[in-house]
Amino acid sequence: MSIRYVCKHCRMPLGEISGEGVTEARLGFHFLTPEERNDIITYDSNGGVTVKLVCDYCREALESHPELSLVSSPLQ
Repeated sequence: MSIRYVCKHCRMPLGEISGEGVTEARLGFHFLTPEERNDIITYDSNGGVTVKLVCDYCREALESHPELSLVSSPLQ
């Protein structure tokens, strides 16, 4: 299983984990609600998983300028 982490705002790659021992349970995905899972996790046809998070740059920009959260793609 391969899991890619990307920023949901700027799409910058944040990291990747792959290997046989990597499972959703070991990464704690089972603690997420169904709504949270749908919001941050996507699956591709090859069995890969993409997790959308917020990078430090985008987090700082949104904290400094909260009005950016009103725009659908604030940092692209």
